[in-house]
Amino acid sequence: MLWFQSTAVQLARYSPNLLWRQLCAASTNIPVLTLFSKKPCPLCDEAKEVLEPYKNRLILQEVDITLPDNAAWYDKYKYDIPVFHLNGQFLMKHRVDIQKFENQLAKLELQNDDC
Repeated sequence: MLWFQSTAVQLARYSPNLLWRQLCAASTNIPVLTLFSKKPCPLCDEAKEVLEPYKNRLILQEVDITLPDNAAWYDKYKYDIPVFHLNGQFLMKHRVDIQKFENQLAKLELQNDDC
């Protein structure tokens, strides 16, 4: 129950659609990589290409920070996109740090195997 409460508090920072996707992923143990972006964003497009080989190992969800529901994210990240969160936790910004990403993804996959 404690895990659910802490996860629910953490997920409350997201819009309802993101919350639903996070909960679905949590029930299947598939990591969720959230990409905070806006249009246009050439660095975001580049990042998605770099992450393409990992599409079978995670759920990639994009958050358009310019939408009214995402004003808090806009205030936080308007000068830093792309920004990535892995399972709700900040991971990296500006460019994909592939080594950091692979290390964190592998840690999550090992934790999920233990469940």
